[in-house]
Amino acid sequence: MAKRTKKYKVGLVLSGGGAKGFAHVGALQALNEAGIFPNIISGVSAGAIAGALYADRHSPEEIMLLFSETKIYKYVEFILPKRGLLKMTGLTKIISQNLRAKTFEELSIPLYVAATDLNNGKSVFFNKGELIKPVLASATVPVLFSPVKIDSTIFVDGGVLNNFPIDPIEKKCNYLIGIHVNPFGYLEEFNSMVSVAERSFHLSFSTHLGKKVEKCDIFIEPAELKKYRLLDISKIKEIYKIGYKETKRILSENKNLVTAMLSQ
Repeated sequence: MAKRTKKYKVGLVLSGGGAKGFAHVGALQALNEAGIFPNIISGVSAGAIAGALYADRHSPEEIMLLFSETKIYKYVEFILPKRGLLKMTGLTKIISQNLRAKTFEELSIPLYVAATDLNNGKSVFFNKGELIKPVLASATVPVLFSPVKIDSTIFVDGGVLNNFPIDPIEKKCNYLIGIHVNPFGYLEEFNSMVSVAERSFHLSFSTHLGKKVEKCDIFIEPAELKKYRLLDISKIKEIYKIGYKETKRILSENKNLVTAMLSQ
């Protein structure tokens, strides 16, 4: 493979997926063990949260420790329906208390965060200025969570329009690694309003993946994640292990490419 020369060696794209986003953390652990450390990250929703903490010098093990002992009721607060059923009280607290960086510029690794501008109906990528609000905005699943206001604009989950935000970094990297934690497949039962909303949300962005996958040198999408739900917080250790194992498997199948990455 001819040596490519771009600003960053390895770029990492992290999809959204709620609790399934903990597969990103397991994948990061496997990548690091293989000697692969991303030089730039683009994330959305759960991927934005994982990406922000990792870019802030938290190891995958540290990220897991921050979340592993927390129950779902501590992450969210039920509210009277207005613009959302839930408020991300606990998640806001965890992110605010544990992000050392308060701006994108303070991060150790450049980061792009995708959110959906609800007023103008477009995808927006944040990579400068205040960090915490864009990360939270990126993860506010419509209907389930209250939107986030930044300046005079209302934002919701970036996955509504772009659940695999390769766009801002695809031309800046020698190699692209993509991790998608929402494998699409048949589901038989929908036993709650939340499950219907979640499935509808996933269907809305499944069609956007398309040719983006082809732009990745390595693409990781653990099929086992089909059985997990958006709010399966109690199962994050299982999800972490699935992300770890699948990444190890994919890397082992792409040894020549991994060697090329490490040699540049």
